[in-house]
Amino acid sequence: MAEILALVEARLRSALGEPDARAAVTFLGTDRIEVLRFTGDGLVRYATLGMSASPMADPTAVVADPLRGPRAELVLTVRAGLAPTDRVLRPLAVLAASPQVEGLVVAPGASLDVGEPLWEGAPFTSVLVAEPGGLVEDLELDEPMEPVRFLPLLPMTANEAAWKRVHGAAALQERWLARGTDLRDPLRTSVAMD
Repeated sequence: MAEILALVEARLRSALGEPDARAAVTFLGTDRIEVLRFTGDGLVRYATLGMSASPMADPTAVVADPLRGPRAELVLTVRAGLAPTDRVLRPLAVLAASPQVEGLVVAPGASLDVGEPLWEGAPFTSVLVAEPGGLVEDLELDEPMEPVRFLPLLPMTANEAAWKRVHGAAALQERWLARGTDLRDPLRTSVAMD
């Protein structure tokens, strides 16, 4: 586990630079989850470290395989200096612990909800899990382990989350694209759903 996390942290550093802050959260019955903060180019990126230590298991499986199964870490990018986004550290750790706590398999297209604003004053309580591979490349591990995927998180307003439940993740992403939505704006309002 420690070896995998060292490789994950090295991949994050090579893609995003040196973190300027880190916080750790431990939930009862789970492994420690860290959140690293990377700043630069007017952006703040938060990346989890610890979610990939164990593979995510199918909640219906009788016994979890300690080697096989998808592994991931979460990455959230927002514009710097517009909102108190550092308060997202705990909600991100909660989301990263959800595979251990709730038996979730976090994958692209999924919605994750923390039930409270991601940071003070945020219009977002949930995120859409986007496709990996853009910002941080997958980290290959020795067989039979699957690669660690770095999943981008896109904050969603309550209206967007409700619309996504009806129409799907691809339709919401198309709507964002068609309307020129700045998904990194921590103060943005909901995209028009007409």
